[in-house]
Amino acid sequence: MSSFPWSRPWLWLPSELSHNLSPLVLPALSKVAPSFDPRWKSLDWQGLHFRNPMGIAGGVDKKGSSLKSWQALGAGFLEVGTVTPEAQGPNPGVIIRRDWPTRALWNKMGFPNPGIEPLVEQLKNFKSRKVPLFINIGKNRWTANEEAHLDYEKCIAGLHPFADAFVINLSSPNTKGLRELQEKSSLQNFLNYLFEKKQSLAKSTPFLLKLSPDMSRPSFTETIEVSAPFVDGWILTNTTQSREVGSPFPSEGGVSGKPLKSLSLQSLEWLSQSLGDQRKDKLVVSVGGVDSYSEIMHRLEMGADLVQFYAALVFQGPFLFKKVLKAALKGS
Repeated sequence: MSSFPWSRPWLWLPSELSHNLSPLVLPALSKVAPSFDPRWKSLDWQGLHFRNPMGIAGGVDKKGSSLKSWQALGAGFLEVGTVTPEAQGPNPGVIIRRDWPTRALWNKMGFPNPGIEPLVEQLKNFKSRKVPLFINIGKNRWTANEEAHLDYEKCIAGLHPFADAFVINLSSPNTKGLRELQEKSSLQNFLNYLFEKKQSLAKSTPFLLKLSPDMSRPSFTETIEVSAPFVDGWILTNTTQSREVGSPFPSEGGVSGKPLKSLSLQSLEWLSQSLGDQRKDKLVVSVGGVDSYSEIMHRLEMGADLVQFYAALVFQGPFLFKKVLKAALKGS
């Protein structure tokens, strides 16, 4: 049975409407999906078991309202957020658009989320969890960069009982000035604050730093060197502010999907070269233009441990995990 017809009506809805309806649609889709074995290229890392290397990227489930459904649809791990200490709405105006010909997704959401406390209640009710959960954390848009570490510390303190890893998001282009925290002059002190907070808690939760695809090679290498003592791995990458010739999207906001692919691959290559034989047990997660079995295999061969889907779920539908697993069985 083809999975695409089930999800196609949802995919053809206007972008913002389909985004808002997905928590209502996904439970039904996860229940009609035929059962299948989600185990493939499993991985064990820091006491966590990943039944397969495929996960949902940050931004797919900002409120944690569909985690059970994504697990049922075959995800090997989950990521919720970005969450900020206090609730905040999206940036004004249109916040999400897609372009079918280029398989590109644009957004300028800006961390809309209900805040820590409602997410805690969602996670308390997710009692059937079988896969690792990453929690993506950020700062409220009204928090100055000089005090940003306090927002991240609040998220760590409030959510650490539920997190298998924290994704430190300093790379969204949709919160003014946020990417400045990736710079060497800010990054070391910032991460040291978070590391000290982690050390003060009974549970030591791994940190994964999510990076921008728009850094120069020297800046990227510097960021890896500065962050390595404080984090347990990296997620490569967030959305890009660059635009291809003829792009239908405005200059503000970030683009993901196929236009991000080359930048994501470039970052993965740079990371492998920067770490060399010093990688040890650092986790590397590749995201950006990941859309097929063959692409996943390519990323794993380049050094990624895990991959994540975002735009591919928009264009191919939520049965993408099953589609990849089916292709894996055929070896194609």
